[in-house]
Amino acid sequence: MTYEFDKDFWERHWQERRAGDPGSMGGNPPNPYLARETGGLTPGTALDAGCGGGAEAIWLASRGWHVTAADISSEALARAAERAAASGASERLRWVEADLSVWRPDARFDLVMTHYAHPAMPQLEFYDRIAGWVAPGGTLLIVGHLHTPGSTGHGHHPPAEASATSAAITARMDGTEWEIVTAEERVRTLTGHGGREVPLHDVVVRATRRLSEKAS
Repeated sequence: MTYEFDKDFWERHWQERRAGDPGSMGGNPPNPYLARETGGLTPGTALDAGCGGGAEAIWLASRGWHVTAADISSEALARAAERAAASGASERLRWVEADLSVWRPDARFDLVMTHYAHPAMPQLEFYDRIAGWVAPGGTLLIVGHLHTPGSTGHGHHPPAEASATSAAITARMDGTEWEIVTAEERVRTLTGHGGREVPLHDVVVRATRRLSEKAS
Protein backbone atom coordinates (compact mmCIF):
# COMPACT_ATOMS: atom_id res chain seq x y z
CA MET A 1 0.00 0.00 0.00
CA THR A 2 1.21 3.49 -0.86
CA TYR A 3 0.42 6.27 1.60
CA GLU A 4 -0.40 9.84 0.63
CA PHE A 5 0.74 11.92 3.59
CA ASP A 6 -1.36 14.94 2.63
CA LYS A 7 -3.55 17.22 4.72
CA ASP A 8 -6.59 14.93 4.51
CA PHE A 9 -4.53 11.96 5.73
CA TRP A 10 -3.22 13.85 8.75
CA GLU A 11 -6.56 15.42 9.68
CA ARG A 12 -8.10 11.94 9.71
CA HIS A 13 -5.16 10.60 11.67
CA TRP A 14 -5.56 13.19 14.42
CA GLN A 15 -9.33 12.93 14.54
CA GLU A 16 -9.06 9.18 15.04
CA ARG A 17 -6.12 9.22 17.44
CA ARG A 18 -6.87 9.13 21.14
CA ALA A 19 -4.84 11.19 23.59
CA GLY A 20 -3.76 8.09 25.48
CA ASP A 21 -2.20 6.34 22.49
CA PRO A 22 1.50 5.52 22.91
CA GLY A 23 3.98 7.92 21.30
CA SER A 24 4.95 11.53 21.71
CA MET A 25 2.50 12.82 19.10
CA GLY A 26 -0.44 12.88 21.51
CA GLY A 27 -0.72 13.51 25.21
CA ASN A 28 2.39 11.61 26.27
CA PRO A 29 5.74 13.12 27.34
CA PRO A 30 8.14 14.43 24.70
CA ASN A 31 10.39 12.08 22.82
CA PRO A 32 13.23 10.92 25.10
CA TYR A 33 15.88 11.63 22.48
CA LEU A 34 15.04 15.33 22.61
CA ALA A 35 16.39 15.93 26.12
CA ARG A 36 19.44 13.79 25.47
CA GLU A 37 20.37 15.52 22.21
CA THR A 38 19.49 19.15 23.05
CA GLY A 39 19.96 19.36 26.83
CA GLY A 40 23.43 20.87 26.46
CA LEU A 41 22.48 23.46 23.84
CA THR A 42 22.05 27.16 24.63
CA PRO A 43 18.38 28.12 24.10
CA GLY A 44 17.71 30.21 21.01
CA THR A 45 15.28 29.94 18.12
CA ALA A 46 13.88 26.56 17.10
CA LEU A 47 11.63 25.06 14.48
CA ASP A 48 9.64 21.91 15.16
CA ALA A 49 8.90 20.57 11.67
CA GLY A 50 5.76 18.46 11.91
CA CYS A 51 5.04 19.25 15.54
CA GLY A 52 1.95 17.06 15.91
CA GLY A 53 0.51 17.37 19.42
CA GLY A 54 3.27 19.75 20.46
CA ALA A 55 5.00 17.75 23.19
CA GLU A 56 8.52 18.47 21.92
CA ALA A 57 7.85 22.13 21.07
CA ILE A 58 6.36 22.76 24.51
CA TRP A 59 9.29 21.00 26.20
CA LEU A 60 11.74 23.29 24.41
CA ALA A 61 9.73 26.45 25.10
CA SER A 62 9.55 25.60 28.80
CA ARG A 63 13.36 25.61 28.78
CA GLY A 64 13.72 29.05 27.23
CA TRP A 65 13.65 28.34 23.50
CA HIS A 66 11.53 30.49 21.17
CA VAL A 67 9.80 27.85 19.08
CA THR A 68 8.00 27.95 15.76
CA ALA A 69 5.93 24.77 15.61
CA ALA A 70 4.59 23.86 12.17
CA ASP A 71 2.19 21.12 11.14
CA ILE A 72 -0.17 20.48 8.24
CA SER A 73 -3.02 19.37 10.53
CA SER A 74 -5.27 21.99 12.10
CA GLU A 75 -6.58 19.28 14.44
CA ALA A 76 -3.07 18.57 15.74
CA LEU A 77 -2.31 22.26 16.19
CA ALA A 78 -5.54 22.84 18.11
CA ARG A 79 -4.60 20.07 20.55
CA ALA A 80 -1.06 21.40 20.81
CA ALA A 81 -2.17 24.95 21.56
CA GLU A 82 -4.58 23.71 24.22
CA ARG A 83 -1.82 21.71 25.85
CA ALA A 84 0.58 24.67 25.65
CA ALA A 85 -1.88 26.92 27.45
CA ALA A 86 -1.52 24.76 30.53
CA SER A 87 2.27 24.67 30.31
CA GLY A 88 3.04 28.30 31.06
CA ALA A 89 5.25 28.52 27.97
CA SER A 90 2.73 29.79 25.41
CA GLU A 91 4.46 33.16 25.00
CA ARG A 92 7.51 31.42 23.50
CA LEU A 93 5.50 29.32 21.04
CA ARG A 94 4.20 30.18 17.58
CA TRP A 95 1.91 27.66 15.88
CA VAL A 96 1.92 27.57 12.07
CA GLU A 97 -0.41 25.52 9.89
CA ALA A 98 1.73 24.64 6.90
CA ASP A 99 2.47 22.01 4.29
CA LEU A 100 6.18 21.52 4.91
CA SER A 101 6.73 20.22 1.38
CA VAL A 102 6.12 23.74 0.03
CA TRP A 103 6.25 26.14 3.03
CA ARG A 104 9.43 28.08 3.75
CA PRO A 105 10.27 29.93 6.98
CA ASP A 106 11.31 33.58 6.81
CA ALA A 107 14.49 32.97 8.82
CA ARG A 108 16.90 30.21 9.77
CA PHE A 109 16.96 28.67 13.23
CA ASP A 110 19.46 27.69 15.90
CA LEU A 111 17.71 24.32 16.08
CA VAL A 112 15.57 22.52 13.53
CA MET A 113 14.03 19.28 14.72
CA THR A 114 11.54 16.75 13.46
CA HIS A 115 10.05 13.72 15.20
CA TYR A 116 8.42 11.10 12.97
CA ALA A 117 7.07 13.67 10.51
CA HIS A 118 5.96 12.30 7.13
CA PRO A 119 5.19 15.05 4.60
CA ALA A 120 3.75 14.75 1.12
CA MET A 121 7.23 14.30 -0.40
CA PRO A 122 9.99 11.66 -0.26
CA GLN A 123 11.28 11.25 3.29
CA LEU A 124 14.96 11.86 2.59
CA GLU A 125 14.15 14.90 0.47
CA PHE A 126 12.17 16.26 3.39
CA TYR A 127 15.21 15.91 5.63
CA ASP A 128 17.30 17.72 2.99
CA ARG A 129 14.73 20.49 2.88
CA ILE A 130 14.56 21.19 6.60
CA ALA A 131 18.36 20.98 6.90
CA GLY A 132 18.49 24.11 4.78
CA TRP A 133 16.67 25.99 7.53
CA VAL A 134 19.46 25.52 10.09
CA ALA A 135 21.55 28.63 10.80
CA PRO A 136 25.37 28.46 10.75
CA GLY A 137 26.46 26.92 14.03
CA GLY A 138 22.97 25.55 14.55
CA THR A 139 21.71 22.02 15.12
CA LEU A 140 19.60 19.63 13.05
CA LEU A 141 17.86 16.86 14.99
CA ILE A 142 16.08 14.10 13.10
CA VAL A 143 14.15 11.40 14.94
CA GLY A 144 12.45 9.10 12.49
CA HIS A 145 11.13 5.64 11.90
CA LEU A 146 13.90 3.19 11.15
CA HIS A 147 13.44 1.33 7.90
CA THR A 148 13.08 -2.34 8.75
CA PRO A 149 12.11 -5.28 6.51
CA GLY A 150 8.40 -5.95 6.46
CA SER A 151 7.29 -2.42 7.35
CA THR A 152 3.86 -2.11 5.77
CA GLY A 153 1.59 0.12 7.84
CA HIS A 154 1.56 3.37 9.75
CA GLY A 155 1.92 4.07 13.46
CA HIS A 156 4.39 1.62 14.97
CA HIS A 157 4.82 -0.25 11.67
CA PRO A 158 5.67 2.57 9.25
CA PRO A 159 5.69 1.98 5.51
CA ALA A 160 9.03 2.03 3.71
CA GLU A 161 8.38 5.45 2.15
CA ALA A 162 8.07 7.01 5.63
CA SER A 163 11.22 5.52 7.10
CA ALA A 164 14.99 5.71 6.68
CA THR A 165 18.30 4.48 8.04
CA SER A 166 20.99 6.56 9.71
CA ALA A 167 23.38 5.78 6.86
CA ALA A 168 20.88 6.97 4.26
CA ILE A 169 20.38 10.26 6.10
CA THR A 170 24.02 11.05 6.83
CA ALA A 171 25.16 10.09 3.32
CA ARG A 172 23.30 13.14 2.04
CA MET A 173 25.08 15.54 4.41
CA ASP A 174 28.19 17.24 3.01
CA GLY A 175 31.04 16.89 5.49
CA THR A 176 32.30 20.38 4.64
CA GLU A 177 28.96 21.79 5.81
CA TRP A 178 27.97 19.43 8.63
CA GLU A 179 29.52 17.76 11.64
CA ILE A 180 27.66 14.55 12.49
CA VAL A 181 27.26 14.32 16.26
CA THR A 182 24.82 11.42 16.56
CA ALA A 183 23.88 8.77 14.01
CA GLU A 184 22.28 5.71 15.52
CA GLU A 185 19.48 3.21 15.28
CA ARG A 186 17.72 2.12 18.44
CA VAL A 187 14.77 0.11 19.69
CA ARG A 188 12.74 1.38 22.63
CA THR A 189 9.55 0.09 24.19
CA LEU A 190 6.32 1.89 24.99
CA THR A 191 3.39 0.53 26.94
CA GLY A 192 0.33 0.33 24.74
CA HIS A 193 -3.31 -0.46 25.41
CA GLY A 194 -3.90 -3.13 28.00
CA GLY A 195 -0.30 -2.96 29.15
CA ARG A 196 0.98 -4.46 25.90
CA GLU A 197 4.59 -3.56 25.14
CA VAL A 198 5.08 -1.85 21.79
CA PRO A 199 8.60 -1.80 20.28
CA LEU A 200 9.60 1.31 18.34
CA HIS A 201 12.48 1.13 15.86
CA ASP A 202 14.01 4.60 15.71
CA VAL A 203 16.69 6.39 13.74
CA VAL A 204 18.33 9.38 15.45
CA VAL A 205 20.62 11.84 13.68
CA ARG A 206 22.01 15.07 15.14
CA ALA A 207 24.31 17.31 13.17
CA THR A 208 25.81 20.77 13.60
CA ARG A 209 26.06 23.15 10.65
CA ARG A 210 29.62 24.38 10.42
CA LEU A 211 30.19 28.11 10.82
CA SER A 212 32.39 28.37 7.76
CA GLU A 213 31.21 28.02 4.18
CA LYS A 214 32.29 25.16 1.98
CA ALA A 215 36.01 24.85 1.50
CA SER A 216 37.09 26.33 -1.82
